[in-house]
Amino acid sequence: MTDLVVARNVYKEFGHGGNSLVVLKGVDLTVPQGTVCVLLGPSGSGKSTLLRCINELEQITGGEIWVAGELLGYRQDATGKLHRLSDKAIAEQRSHLGMVFQRFNLFGHLTALQNVMLAPTLVNGVSKSVAQAKALQLLDRVGLADRANHYPAQLSGGQQQRVAIARALAMEPKVMLFDEPTSALDPELVGEVLTVMQELAASGMTMIVVTHEIGFAREVADQIVFMDNGVIVESGPPDILDNPQSPRFQQFLAAVK
Repeated sequence: MTDLVVARNVYKEFGHGGNSLVVLKGVDLTVPQGTVCVLLGPSGSGKSTLLRCINELEQITGGEIWVAGELLGYRQDATGKLHRLSDKAIAEQRSHLGMVFQRFNLFGHLTALQNVMLAPTLVNGVSKSVAQAKALQLLDRVGLADRANHYPAQLSGGQQQRVAIARALAMEPKVMLFDEPTSALDPELVGEVLTVMQELAASGMTMIVVTHEIGFAREVADQIVFMDNGVIVESGPPDILDNPQSPRFQQFLAAVK
């Protein structure tokens, strides 16, 4: 199995000097292609920051992140020295990474269909007719074929998040990153989003998911990673949820179950 996402000794520091805050402290993570990695941990443990570093929304302070064999954010010259890529080159890399946020970030003046069509036409130069056909197919996949011409304000939170998933899929990403995709939803709407994510996982999509949904993690994850205070404390298959080794993970699970 090919390793699709590899993070090596990743550091992320915000600020400088006496006011600096080190949020990631030497994180190593490997996510094989076609697998689901669920990141668990308390608020402030570095989970979302790690996701944002993988998506190049944050520039790492140290270490390396590779996706599909490509070093993110830098190119290496013949001597091994790293050079920061241009914004355009970084945007190109980012286009291969699908990101779904807590807040849906849909354009309110565009319909569900137009939201899903936007990036393929603007970024990839796909023709409108091709983008529309693909967008309709994706909206059908997330159970929203009948809502294609609705605006975000006419959709429930769960429906908006499913449009956001379809929008990310429209770019045909190599990996899907989910940052607490259900945390802004009413409890009865959480299931419809998790169902779409389960279907994606079953189809072989590589996914890294930050979530507090322990049931989803148990059912869908191939790998559970527990983070605290900027480091990975414990990781392994889903059965580590039943037999956590570290006292910190035990404490966390007792609080969220």
